[in-house]
Amino acid sequence: MRDSHPVGTGIEAGRRRRVRAAALGAFAAVLAGGIALAAFGGTGDGGGQETRQGPGGRPPSASPSPTPVWDRHPESLAAVGDSITRGFDACSLLADCTRVSWATGSDTGVDSLAGRLLDDPSGDSWNYARSGSVMADLPRQMKRAAGREPDMVTVMSGANDACQPTVARMTSVDDYRESFREAMRTLRKESPKTQVYVASVPDLKRLWSEGRANPMGERIWRLGICQSMLRDAKSVTEAAEERRQEVYERVVAYNRVLEQECAEDLRCRYDGGAVFSYRFTEAELSDWDWFHPSKQGQRKLAELAYRRIVAD
Repeated sequence: MRDSHPVGTGIEAGRRRRVRAAALGAFAAVLAGGIALAAFGGTGDGGGQETRQGPGGRPPSASPSPTPVWDRHPESLAAVGDSITRGFDACSLLADCTRVSWATGSDTGVDSLAGRLLDDPSGDSWNYARSGSVMADLPRQMKRAAGREPDMVTVMSGANDACQPTVARMTSVDDYRESFREAMRTLRKESPKTQVYVASVPDLKRLWSEGRANPMGERIWRLGICQSMLRDAKSVTEAAEERRQEVYERVVAYNRVLEQECAEDLRCRYDGGAVFSYRFTEAELSDWDWFHPSKQGQRKLAELAYRRIVAD
């Protein structure tokens, strides 16, 4: 698969079947320019009806809840979200590397979701994620993805909503929910039968805990990565602990939103908190920023997604 799929191949393709310390100065300059770096990490299907009296005053048999519509073998796939899905900092410093994307990558060492699911991953998958994006950007990405009418769309978005300069600037839970709803409405209007796989937001506190012992990682974090969580990485003051806990709780709330909203759509499947719960190791974090997934980390994301998508 190419590092990016051309957009101009038309709707017909969709209908067919889905990157070190030597560069710290550059890193700081880009961060100052406003690039937000993303980070790593059950559903219920509802619907009931009021019971009415049947003939003879007897209640009729209870109507079953709507059955989720889920095809475990999609033929095309589009990805939306942030820098994790773009493979940012997995191959080289401050660069996307979509060939190792967990969702649409072509690198056999990653064995992406598209590679596992599709007969023709290079022709039938598209990556519309953008590094630095937040949930408010998802509706626009979803509109582009819907234009392909893919069998499935993957969503991983929310780390940047929590990774802000201060906790006060984190996206509110209400705004996060409304943006996700708008993205889903956009998809359903443009491509009503497309399935949606929603990955949970990674546990940013777990990533802080894993990377803070690395001197180089701590040095890089000082340049501006996810300051709501990573500022003063070695501090154990009450204020620092409270700040990290507030970020943690916001991520938990975001994931609750994803679970609840996905449960309202029969063609949506949440990962059940798999990404949030996974204990990423140092080897699964980027050698460039100790925060984004490395190639190994991308492979693990693909494994988690595939397992959930093909489950009964």
